[in-house]
Amino acid sequence: MKKVVILSAFLSPFRSGAEACAEEVAIRLEGRYDITIVTARMRRGGGGQGGGKVCVIRIGLGFSFDKWLYPFLAPFVVWKLKPDIVHAVLETFAGLALYFCKWTSSGSQRILTLQTTNRSFLKQMIVRSPDTVTAISSALVNIAKEYGREDVHLIPNGISLKTIRSTVLQTQKVEGRILFVGRLEEMKGVDTLLNAFEIVIQRHPRAHLRIVGDGSLRAPLEARAERFIKEGRVRFVGWVSVPDVYKEFAAAQIFCGLSRSEALGNVFLEAMAAECGVVATRVGGIPDIVQDEKTGILVPPDDPDVASAAIEILLTDHEEREQLAQAGRLFAERFDWGEIAERYAQVYENE
Repeated sequence: MKKVVILSAFLSPFRSGAEACAEEVAIRLEGRYDITIVTARMRRGGGGQGGGKVCVIRIGLGFSFDKWLYPFLAPFVVWKLKPDIVHAVLETFAGLALYFCKWTSSGSQRILTLQTTNRSFLKQMIVRSPDTVTAISSALVNIAKEYGREDVHLIPNGISLKTIRSTVLQTQKVEGRILFVGRLEEMKGVDTLLNAFEIVIQRHPRAHLRIVGDGSLRAPLEARAERFIKEGRVRFVGWVSVPDVYKEFAAAQIFCGLSRSEALGNVFLEAMAAECGVVATRVGGIPDIVQDEKTGILVPPDDPDVASAAIEILLTDHEEREQLAQAGRLFAERFDWGEIAERYAQVYENE
């Protein structure tokens, strides 16, 4: 049995697409491989080694600063474990740790999974170093090729399809509900969404918007939407548990994400699996999963007029919305984490 160490600077509860990849792949392949996840501790009280089905080693002092220590501490943990394969998920902190592993664990095969669209000299150095590179979208494959990698495996992130579908079967769609799920940061374009919603509400008074997530821009966005919040048309929900996020998807008729940058966008897959009509921007890896007028509607970023028109189509044309929602559901079925884990297993077997 091959020994595999997965490097992920963060895990739940600090979970997004990259962390989900590390956790879900490990859970599904444990038993076929001897898997250990090495992550940063990040908060006090966390033990050095986690329990559960997969062995998790947490390193650091228990503070947010641990993410900066992680690239330097993780290679020594890997050296002690002596794995056949070291797999870094995300090219920032974990990717830098993998880069250092070429000296501390030269006998191990090194795999890097690209998860962001950022470009830098440091990223170029990190991408050129491993034995194998995977990427979650065609946009990231192209970035890797810019850095001289021609041997990139395209393996997208996945979704918990069975759980989402089970939630959908127990939940009724709410008429006029528009949903956003994600971090409240500049790159997510929530300001554009609020501007688009202001246009929509003039002709569709029953429409209402739920914003699920948190971030540094929450306060200014709430101030921007103050009138709509008082009228009950917009609600900032904050962070919720994963099961509750699935309930939000299941109850929404429309999911709208107007990102300015996106490596792939797992939330779009989850929305499609939950039979939402999807409006998304034509940026990064989003067109890999949202196919214009087939599984959703694509619009340019920073254009509330075009976005509002797309939302209005889905609010008024029920047949069109249902057609897109069902096509999206079928497309999303290809992205179950079980299928994605098998693709990583093929990469592991070739190392």
